[in-house]
Amino acid sequence: MTDYPATTPKHLRIMLVDDHELVRKGLRAVLDGVSDFEVVAEASDPVSAVREADRTSPDVVVMDVRLTGGSGIEVTREIRAQHPQTQVLMLTSFADDEALFASIMAGAAGYLLKQIRADGIVEAVRAIGAGQNLLDPVVTKAVLDQWRAARHLLRDERLSRLSHQEERILTLVAAGRTNKEIGTELHLAEKTVKNYVSSILSKLEVARRAEAAAYLAHHGTLPPPQG
Repeated sequence: MTDYPATTPKHLRIMLVDDHELVRKGLRAVLDGVSDFEVVAEASDPVSAVREADRTSPDVVVMDVRLTGGSGIEVTREIRAQHPQTQVLMLTSFADDEALFASIMAGAAGYLLKQIRADGIVEAVRAIGAGQNLLDPVVTKAVLDQWRAARHLLRDERLSRLSHQEERILTLVAAGRTNKEIGTELHLAEKTVKNYVSSILSKLEVARRAEAAAYLAHHGTLPPPQG
């Protein structure tokens, strides 16, 4: 575990969690080389990760999915419960759709494969720090393949609450479409789509669009969107 000096408010404060020291050093070398980034803490195991998050309240945590002595997913859940303003970017060596779903439901804002280029990790951390959700295209395909596999909605209690229009919008949300793109496709005002999305999140009892997509992939499938 390594500590770094406090930074000014203009910087994006980052914590690295990985049980491989070489991985942490590599990430630190890349991220500390960005003028508005600063790594404020490192951790190699679940206990120190939670402790360091409590101590430093980072803006972004770059989290390994699998840690020695525990799961990065469980650590993410605990950190997000205590520090909801902290965004978590999960990194993994394998395209594991089960880990993807669990990470999203634990509150992670992004999920990327470790094969990503250095400039890609910088862009990802910046996006997560700005409040965006981010999924690697490889693992996103795993999500979409699951809900495309069947042609009808399975009888899940929460999914059954959705209207037909909400079902159509949810499939487009899961496909990564923006509210504007959904509005264009369904001939709806962007504000109307936003209201539908809010209703969908409420009915599914989730907080994020990515969580709604993960819930759909895990608990049921809808017909692929037309057009």
